[in-house]
Amino acid sequence: MSNVTRILGIDPGSQVTGFGIVDARQRGSESRLIHFGVIRTKGEHNSRLRQIFEELGRVVTEFRPEEVAVERVFVHRNADSALKLGQARAAALCATFQADLPVFEYAARHIKKAVVGYGGADKTQVQHMVKLMLGMQSEPQSDAADALAAALCHAHARSARSLLEEAVVGS
Repeated sequence: MSNVTRILGIDPGSQVTGFGIVDARQRGSESRLIHFGVIRTKGEHNSRLRQIFEELGRVVTEFRPEEVAVERVFVHRNADSALKLGQARAAALCATFQADLPVFEYAARHIKKAVVGYGGADKTQVQHMVKLMLGMQSEPQSDAADALAAALCHAHARSARSLLEEAVVGS
């Protein structure tokens, strides 16, 4: 078992999908930035879904993540928006299926609390903390920051689980 795990964080959206990849140590909160970006889609909805699927598929092939962290979908007031977001999320996740990656879902409030310390944090706070935590020169675009925050949240959860397992086995 390697002590470093490559995590792909995804912030799905039908117009802009953020992604971020970090290498996370098994123990501790230390994570290293590998790559991040956004997929800006154009055209009609089905074309947008194809773009998300294809671009994220390329990211998975190139960077070979071992696990995926994604924000859990919440219910929108607008049913059409919720449906489109769900479809974009599905296209993003389907892009990881060929690699047979385990997917971990986190509520937005949980991700913000893990990264900022407050579940009601705004996007600028998330951007700032992601920049600090990963030693970036500048703040990433908000969708990429949200994706990196999901990956960091998962890295922290993995570390905590590992420490708990050791404590149980060691007692």
